[in-house]
Order: sequence, then structure tokens, then C-alpha cells
Amino acid sequence: MSNKSNPTSRSATPIYRDVNLQIVISITLMELMGTMSINPVLPGIVQDFQLSPQQIGWVTTAFVVPIAIGAPICSVLADRFGRKAILVPSLFLFAIAGVACAFAQNFHTLLAWRFLQGVGAASLEALALTLISDLYAGKQLTSAMGLNASTIGVSLAVYPLVGSGLASMGWRYTFALPLLAILVGIWVWRSLQLPEKQPYSDFDFKVYLRNIWSNIRRFEVIRLLFIVVALFVLLFGAYLTYIPTVATSLGASEIEIGILLASMAVSFAFASSLLGSFARLFSELTLIKISFFIYTLALVITPAIEHIWMLLIPSILFGIAHGIVFPTTQALLAELAPSTNRAGFMAVTAVAVPLGQALGPVLGGLAFSAWEIRGVFYAGSIFAIATFVFLRYLIPHRIKANHG
Repeated sequence: MSNKSNPTSRSATPIYRDVNLQIVISITLMELMGTMSINPVLPGIVQDFQLSPQQIGWVTTAFVVPIAIGAPICSVLADRFGRKAILVPSLFLFAIAGVACAFAQNFHTLLAWRFLQGVGAASLEALALTLISDLYAGKQLTSAMGLNASTIGVSLAVYPLVGSGLASMGWRYTFALPLLAILVGIWVWRSLQLPEKQPYSDFDFKVYLRNIWSNIRRFEVIRLLFIVVALFVLLFGAYLTYIPTVATSLGASEIEIGILLASMAVSFAFASSLLGSFARLFSELTLIKISFFIYTLALVITPAIEHIWMLLIPSILFGIAHGIVFPTTQALLAELAPSTNRAGFMAVTAVAVPLGQALGPVLGGLAFSAWEIRGVFYAGSIFAIATFVFLRYLIPHRIKANHG
């Protein structure tokens, strides 16, 4: 039995006007800020600290490593002590450490502050998804996941522009942006309304982990995780890795490649923002099938393109497909999350995303070695078709929520 008491479900107010969802989206924006706004300032850091090109990658690595390690830990703590008790201090640490980066006098100090900023960011993405599954159910859950995902697409286009604009005055100015996380933290504490939840009277960590494992092992969950891995294999194994190569072979400049990638981000955001409308017309299974059909179409036509700007077609198609399928699978996984350890469950299932991101370039590289650039896209299209054919076995019917 769900313990959700979201007032949105009982009113005609559009979900995008729900303050709770606006707060969740702001949390997602803070986590994305930690990487997307910083990438444009890396050349300035190299110049200021007289670094080699190989060293600058540590600015991102120092931020990402504590997220990978800390996300599951923060999720366990959120299930034990409550969402706000973890989110608010995390946002404050993210802000303070982020601003401190602007005052770093040497590279090692900068990396130390970036690491602490990553510690602050560790809970944000996983708990944002957890909050959505705490607050919404059914079609509203799918719609909320779509709007949150559209935030990712918008940030992919906007944050680099904002970061570049601030970096034009000096790279240190970009690190003023994390101050916004303090305002978000105050907003979370004062305004986020969560369903009532019975506190743990006797928290048993072994039982907690056993419950998560038993839920992860469910066949419905495994099938959905396979789909998540598959879609990120396609995105990172074909599109993001090799579309720039195709564009370069057609004479594209760096700016033109950037426009192509931005078109994917914009179409991703647009499709995700409409997911609520799509979900009222089609089942989740149908939406996933449509997405893999679009992936296949984009992959098949790419090798035949002979003009740079025609690459906008597969770019936009990829964005539309990803904008539909990714939040849809997130919503289905959220429906399967048990209420007593939802944060831990969502953190563990999130491992499917980096797994697909890691496998994609490797499999794409193998296809390139065997059949060159055309083979990458044809192999990807065969993989997409195979996934499409087997979708009826992967999701035979709408998954029912289980909040035990």
C-alpha cells in the first residue's frame, strides 16, 4: 500500500506548477551544475596553474569519484534519517566547497575543494529521483520523470553557455554559481512537502540490504535495467562517440559539431517535457517500442548522409528517442521501488546508466575495428532492432507498483 499523500494527484493543477516538483528539478539542476558549467573554464585553469593537458581531467574526476562512492551511502542514510536531513546539508556543502574553489591558490587545493563539492553532490541525483517516486504515482510519475529529464537536456545546452560567459571574466567567477545551492537548500527545508512515513524504530542494516537485493533480483527490475543499459549503449556507443567523427569527415568545424550535439540536447529536453501527454495516449511499453524504432531509424540513415547539416536529422531523432525512453524506464523502476528502502533501491538501479555509458564506446570501438565507421551504425541498428523485437518479452504488461 502506498503512503503517498501528494495533493497534486487530487487537483487539476498542472504538474509543472507543483512546488514539490519545482524543488526536485532545482536539486537536479544543482547536481548538473557541478560538471556542465565547469567544462568551459578548464582551459583557463590550465593556463593559470600552468598544467599539462593530461592533468586538467582531474578537475572533473575529483568531483565525480565521491559521487560514485557516496550516492549509495547517502541513499541509505536518507532511508534511515529522512530525505531533508541528507539533502539540506548536502546542498550547503556543495555550495560552500564550490565557492571555495574560486579562492584556490594552487591546483591541489582546487582538487581538494572539488572533491568536497562532489561529496555534497553525491546525494542529489539519486534523491531527486527518489523524491519523485515518493511524491507521484501512475501517469503523474511518468510525467514528473519526463519534466525532470527535460531539465537535463536544457542544462546540456544552457550551462556551458553560462559557464563560458562567466569564464570570459576569469575562470574563478564560474565557481560563484554554486551559491545558488544555498537558496535551494533553504527552499527544500522550508517548502518540500513529503508523504508521512513511519520512522524506523529498529534499523537493521543487514535486513535493509537484504530487502534491496531481493527487489533488485526481481525479473521485472532486471528487464528494465537491461533496457536502460541498451539505450545508453546506443547513445554512447554510436551517437556521442562517432557522430563527431562522421561530421569531421564531412568537413565540420568544432562549432558545427557543437551545434549538432546541442540539437540532440534540445530535442531530448523537448520530448521529455511532453512525456506526460505521450503517457496519456500510449502505454509505457508502446513508448519504449517507439523510442527504439526511432533509434533504429537514426542509426540506419546516418551512414548515407553526405552533407554536414543533414546530420541534424539523426541528432534530433536520437534526442527525441532518448527523451521518451529514459524517463519512461525511470518511472517504471520507481513504481517497483519499495517504500521502506526506496532511496537505496533507486541508487542501486542507477548503476545501469554508467554501465551502458562504459560499454557503449567499447562495443562501438569493436564494431569500428571490424567494419569501420559505417559498421558502427549498422551494428547499432541491428542491436536496436533486436531490442525492439524482444521488448514484448522484456515488458509483457504494465508493471504494477509494489511499495511493500
